[in-house]
Amino acid sequence: MTATRKGFTATVLAFVIWGVLPLYLHPLQHVSSIQVIANRIVWSCVFVLGLMAVRGELATLRDALANRGVVWRLAVTAILISSNWLVYVWAVLNGHVLDSSLGYFINPLVNVVLGVALLSERLSPAKWVAVALAAAGVAYLTAASGKLPWISLVLAVTFGFYGLIRKLVKLESLPSLGIETLLLLPIALGYLLWCEYAGTNAFWSAGPATTALLIGSGPVTAIALFLFAYGARLLPLSTVGILQYIAPTLQLVCGVFAFHERFGRTRAVGFAFVWAALLIYAGEGLWLSRKQQRAFA
Repeated sequence: MTATRKGFTATVLAFVIWGVLPLYLHPLQHVSSIQVIANRIVWSCVFVLGLMAVRGELATLRDALANRGVVWRLAVTAILISSNWLVYVWAVLNGHVLDSSLGYFINPLVNVVLGVALLSERLSPAKWVAVALAAAGVAYLTAASGKLPWISLVLAVTFGFYGLIRKLVKLESLPSLGIETLLLLPIALGYLLWCEYAGTNAFWSAGPATTALLIGSGPVTAIALFLFAYGARLLPLSTVGILQYIAPTLQLVCGVFAFHERFGRTRAVGFAFVWAALLIYAGEGLWLSRKQQRAFA
């Protein structure tokens, strides 16, 4: 198997895992969202540190922890990703899978806006049209429903800032996740110990299936991230940009067909604006990539 095919396979698997994650989380509806996130942090940390020990990479982790600038940046990304996880898990457990799907559809366009606002990047006319269409979709959903689609916006913005700051950290994905979870570990463990003292800890009291799902949430998180990091290094950015829509598309399918969330006219029109924006955005990316390839050839 060529390196490109391996990268493609790994990246697709990562996005498929993220896309069907609602099916994994849905049986945990009887567990509070905060407990799910606390367990996800603890078991992600255990799995990542164990994997790094097996791969002989703990020295990389120690070196990174000695760099105060890296630790401070990863402290910020840890707050952002845990906030993103919490809102996402709450959305899935409370019947808002479609709203979470919209958030991850919007995220690439939020990244574009952040690039303009914070990195002084220039947008092509096509990208401006895409951003305007996405904004129109959000505005329509707000006006038609009478409330801001806060779940979608929080997911898109927190993940957008997370990706932006992680780009400034010159560290591989696995040790970065290890440090992020290590920084969050005292808070997560403290909360779970408090739940144990209060007699509300679902890890022990809700049965072996719940315990297994809570433990498994850590490896699932780390494996998907590891596959994505591996694949993204082997594929052109434009290919990764197209493949990233696998995850929210599968979330949408889960929301409509597995959990029977209502996909009415209002939501359909709002999504249509965003999909049109993404079609323009992705189409221009593919055209530029092929143009560069022809020029190089």
